[in-house]
Amino acid sequence: MAQEYKLKGVTSLGLKPGEKHEVEVEGLDAKVLLVNADGTVQALGPRCTHYGAPLVRGILGTNGKLTCPWHGACFNAKTGDVEDAPALDPLPVFKAVERDGAVYITGDADSIKRGRRTPRFKCAATGGDKVLVVGGGSGALGLVEGLRGGGYDGAITVITNEGYLPIDRPKLSKALLTDLAKLQWRDEAWYKSGSVDFVHDEVTGIDFATKTVTTKSGGKFAYTKIVLSTGGTPRTLPLPGFNELGNIFTLRNVHDAKKINEAIGEKGKKIVVIGSSFIGLEIAVATSNGNDVTVVGMEKAPLDRVLGEKVGNIVRKTIEGKGVKFFLSAGVERAEPSPSNPGTVGSVHLKDGTQLKADLVILGVGVAPATQYLKDNGAIQLEQDGSLKVDETFSVAGLEDVYAIGDIATHPYRGPGGDGRLVRIEHWNVAQNSGRAVAAHILNPSRVPEFYTPVFWSALGAQLRYCGNTMASGWDDVVLQGDPGQGKWVAYYGKGETVVAMASMGMDPAMSQCAQLMSLNKMPSKSELQGGLDILSLGPPQ
Repeated sequence: MAQEYKLKGVTSLGLKPGEKHEVEVEGLDAKVLLVNADGTVQALGPRCTHYGAPLVRGILGTNGKLTCPWHGACFNAKTGDVEDAPALDPLPVFKAVERDGAVYITGDADSIKRGRRTPRFKCAATGGDKVLVVGGGSGALGLVEGLRGGGYDGAITVITNEGYLPIDRPKLSKALLTDLAKLQWRDEAWYKSGSVDFVHDEVTGIDFATKTVTTKSGGKFAYTKIVLSTGGTPRTLPLPGFNELGNIFTLRNVHDAKKINEAIGEKGKKIVVIGSSFIGLEIAVATSNGNDVTVVGMEKAPLDRVLGEKVGNIVRKTIEGKGVKFFLSAGVERAEPSPSNPGTVGSVHLKDGTQLKADLVILGVGVAPATQYLKDNGAIQLEQDGSLKVDETFSVAGLEDVYAIGDIATHPYRGPGGDGRLVRIEHWNVAQNSGRAVAAHILNPSRVPEFYTPVFWSALGAQLRYCGNTMASGWDDVVLQGDPGQGKWVAYYGKGETVVAMASMGMDPAMSQCAQLMSLNKMPSKSELQGGLDILSLGPPQ
């Protein structure tokens, strides 16, 4: 039952627009976040509903958007609703009043303590429409949550070949987790409450003329709208030994993570990770405790293609602090069998003659769009990389009632420097947001999609935050602020005077500030940042 609770130490509601304070609630072991969202002062749940980041350290724009300092989740500070992934649950909102030199909020104790509210999802599907989703990853999750949250009452069916419900996939490479209870965002009962049916099968063909899908087990499914969300397929190495020997792994799903953990066993293993981009480096860090880990990369520095050589070498030092060794500017020649067990790998040979002993090898050499089921379909045109070209609503070019989201979608980029150029972005948050965008279009086809800033994070010995995108425009300069030696730095990537992306470590609020500024097209120029401008000194974005 709702009742009034006094806020400890708060005497007035005199907050400026964009100002926020975390305060204790008297009589409860709980806190709330008192905010002024565009002139309205009220209280919200104090922590992000994704991984629990303290929102007092996030960015509250005068436009009423509250962005998490860790992973870019964005909430409407007036309603508590989710604006951007990766958060799923909205924040509770509590009315605040000032009386007799004190401030009170109204709410029930459980809601205040919980700090999140259950989104609208329950539904007994009654409509004639049928949305069919192919793939059960982050994009599918954003789609079904967006549809049911927006009041869609048609049937929803998700066909996935992974064998489980949508998971927090980044935890696979960051921690090699395999416990579905800790990985799955929602349980089976949740989806059943919203009349969302999961079919554990593999799609083998789609007849876009008759709007029918066939599966490996012989199933047939009709739809009125279809959303393709099949993600990526890990690349392998077409080199001697890599397709014949055991204990050589890729990592995409829980089954892969289980195999890697089983191969590591009681630790003390020599592990060779091939690939010096994000997945390879995260796996190296995740396995470094108690094992001898070596990373082999073709680049001059880790993440050179994304972050550049200078910043990549800063990250390298951080990872080396975990005991990981690097062989860079290196080419792989072959994998050789173990002398004691010829069926499994024993060493990796580089082109310069270096031999690296290996009890197991993990490949982190990128992913390809998982669109094999469409390659012989004459009704659809795949891009050169196997992806699907879509518009701002993620509708597939040349087809009606067909959408593609996530890793398989090549879409126009409207962020700084993008100018609508086509890009394909392999971010967990982009996939979920594209699912939400499709849900919004299905619910209201006349709605103009809003730009959201791509965000990702990576566990590289310390937490790296990144927002923006360089694929559409490229970049020609980097402005580095902070002290890399102390693990506190921000790198801004410029194309001419336009800042198109940023990366940071140990400076968490900088990323959420930049994400909002990019969305508003109000990022400072490269010259301003070169002059020492502190991005946080600009105050709440507006």
